[in-house]
Amino acid sequence: MIVKKYLVSSMNEAMNRIRYELGRDAVIINQRKVRRRGFKGLFSPKILEVTAAIDNKKSNNEPMKDSIDAIKKVLEKKEVKPRKEVLPKETAFSKLDNTIQENNTLIKEMQEMKNMISKLSEVTVTSTEIKKSPVEEMLEESDLNKKVITQILSMVQNNTEDIDEKEKVRKAIKDITIINDNKMEGIVVLVGPTGVGKTTTIAKLAGKLALIDKKKVGLITVDTYRIGAIEQLSTYANIMSIPFESVFSIKEMEAALDRMKDCDVVLVDTTGRSSKNIMQIAELNAFVQKTNTENIYLVISATTKDKDVESIVEGYKTLNYANVIITKLDETTTYGSILNILSNANKPLSFVTTGQNVPDDFKKITSEEITRLVLGEDFVC
Repeated sequence: MIVKKYLVSSMNEAMNRIRYELGRDAVIINQRKVRRRGFKGLFSPKILEVTAAIDNKKSNNEPMKDSIDAIKKVLEKKEVKPRKEVLPKETAFSKLDNTIQENNTLIKEMQEMKNMISKLSEVTVTSTEIKKSPVEEMLEESDLNKKVITQILSMVQNNTEDIDEKEKVRKAIKDITIINDNKMEGIVVLVGPTGVGKTTTIAKLAGKLALIDKKKVGLITVDTYRIGAIEQLSTYANIMSIPFESVFSIKEMEAALDRMKDCDVVLVDTTGRSSKNIMQIAELNAFVQKTNTENIYLVISATTKDKDVESIVEGYKTLNYANVIITKLDETTTYGSILNILSNANKPLSFVTTGQNVPDDFKKITSEEITRLVLGEDFVC
């Protein structure tokens, strides 16, 4: 007797697989609800386990495969050429008509057999589909891209420590997360595309440095394309009693920096530019280069699609940014994008933002906190 167990989502799926693998004579001897194995199973709904059996030694699946092979052999045979014969004149057209009808029938039958093979092949592919590991499924649910998932799985596989699989995953995520603990000082420039929250982020940063760290802070904006951005920063600067200037040219930038040379930190807000517009990036780069600073931060939203992250990282590479700030963690429900961004940028993470409140909702984050977010053990509200 052959006995097999099937893990399926429904009884209909179980019946299809049992008929295909064991044949129509198979019988169901047990069914129950179970959880998947591994730590992934703790967070997943129960699935159906169906046990089926068949008495004969050879399941009906093999005869079906034999039939498929036989059909394929028939299709692969060369067309049989009709025997040459001299047709009497009075029967030539009638014979030709019969031959055409026979050929049309043969073509129709061959097409039907091809369709049958195609359908049977689809069933075979579905039933032999390679299952992903619970770890891989969990990482995919966190919206990690393939590159990061492959890196984590490789690190887990190569980890020989005597710890369970989940701890190996946690260790791998921590190891690939690079955090920048450097103190902010001198001239600091924020760059990035439109809509990621640079202006609000620089206001939060100014508030932290001026109100909490008690630093002497200056604010400069070159975002002259948005009047609202100038007014917003000017308002924040007045509230915090720190100097603020908007500049429209490189010459004005140099003068503003000179007037703020006594500040501990000068924060420069820049115009949001499309990473695909080479001319705009070059114009922005001219302003950035005049600051003569290495403290350049690329600002990217956690809600940015992975393909767009790749484009942004590549487009802004000419600005030689050294660090990353990830914004809008409060606007996403999965946090794999944090690792996706860091992997694409290959730069350390300095800060994250978690809301609109100034100067709050702005913080340094640890690799442990990132790990908990990615694994779904914590969230930002």
